[in-house]
Formats: sequence, structure tokens, C-alpha cells
Amino acid sequence: MAGAEELRRKIKVCMFDQYGTVVDMQTGLWEVAVDFLKAKGWKGNPYEFVTWWRRTHFENSMIDALLHRAHMPYREIGHLSVRQVMERARIPHTEEEVRWLVAQIPRLKCFPEVPEALARLRARYRIVVLSNGDPDMLEEAKQHHGVPFDDVISVAEANAFKPHRATYEMAARRCGVAPDEVLFVANHEFDCVGAKAAGMHAAFIDRRGRPFAKWPHQPDLLLPSMTALADAMA
Repeated sequence: MAGAEELRRKIKVCMFDQYGTVVDMQTGLWEVAVDFLKAKGWKGNPYEFVTWWRRTHFENSMIDALLHRAHMPYREIGHLSVRQVMERARIPHTEEEVRWLVAQIPRLKCFPEVPEALARLRARYRIVVLSNGDPDMLEEAKQHHGVPFDDVISVAEANAFKPHRATYEMAARRCGVAPDEVLFVANHEFDCVGAKAAGMHAAFIDRRGRPFAKWPHQPDLLLPSMTALADAMA
């Protein structure tokens, strides 16, 4: 693992996960789900509904990646997952409602500290997104999160979801740098492990104060926020 001083000397690209790292997915989808579920008469906890939705989406993404078949778009995984969760929760729904819920994802806003922190980092490094989202979803998201990334890359180009090694290798090639010249930044343990296994450096943004498992691929930096990342790297 490299410390911040060494990373500042060698890193050329700061690469970010988008959903849950740059944008506040849990809060944003909870705000959407509260009124939707209330109108449905569902008595459960909307926050838990969103957590269930996101976990199911992740599981289905990993199933798709392990099939080694044609890459299923993120949007379609989303439809599959929301439909599955609502059926298990016995929430009556239409296909139009399933699609509407997933369509809210590109409209999510940044965590409050993100724009200022990334502006500081952009003064020294190229800042890039590598996301499991579909290209058109990531394009739409630009007008809502407002961060001027130097590039926004979808894993669709690698025909796999993160943490498949091919996604990180593809992103480094597209940026024209070696993997170890990239600092990959994520709020998700699996993403940091994947990036490190592919030869990148990694920073884990531990907003929830959760321990990082004893993987052989440990992040170089463990930080509580994007502001702390900018303090360390900019």
C-alpha cells in the first residue's frame, strides 16, 4: 500500500465510482420511494426498501457478470431488481412504475461536499468516472450532479460489471495511463478490492464507519469523506 505522499507523486488520474460515491444514491432513492410507497399503502420502511432494492441490483449484476454472456444493461438489471423486490414485498405495481423508479437514478444529486472536493482534485489530476451505469444514464446524470469530469466511462465498454478486472483495465487504457497511475475512489468495498486487484491504487470513502474486510487487496487510503480525500491528495 502507498501513502498519500507517494500517491501524490505518481497518480495522474483520480477515478471515481458514481452511484453511492459521487451521488447520494441511498438518500435520493429514499426520497423518491417515500411518496411512492405511501401512495401504494405499503406499511414497511422506505429506507429498508431502497436498501433491499440496491442489494438485489448488486446481486443481479454479479450474476450477469459471472454468466460471461452478453452484458445486460444497468437499466435492465434495475428493472429486473425493482420488479423482484416489489413482488417479494407484495407491493402492487405496473411495468410503467418499475421503469419510472429506475429512471430516477440519473437524476440523483451529489453528496454535499463532493463539488468542492473534486474541484480541488481537478486542479492537480484528471478526474474521471468509471461506473456500472449505462452510457446514456451517465450522460443524463451530468446535468443533475453538475461535476465537470474530464471523462465519464461506462463498464458497458468492457462488456462486464465492476469488479470484473476487464472494467478497470479498459478504463486505464482509455485514459492512456498505467493502472498504478490511477487512484480509484469508491464508497464500496467490492470496488476498491476490484481496482486494487487490477493494479490500481484505491481510496475507500468510509462514510458509514464500517470495517474493511481482511482482503489481500487493501485500499491505500481509508477516509471518512471526499473532503478528507482532497485534503490528503490535493
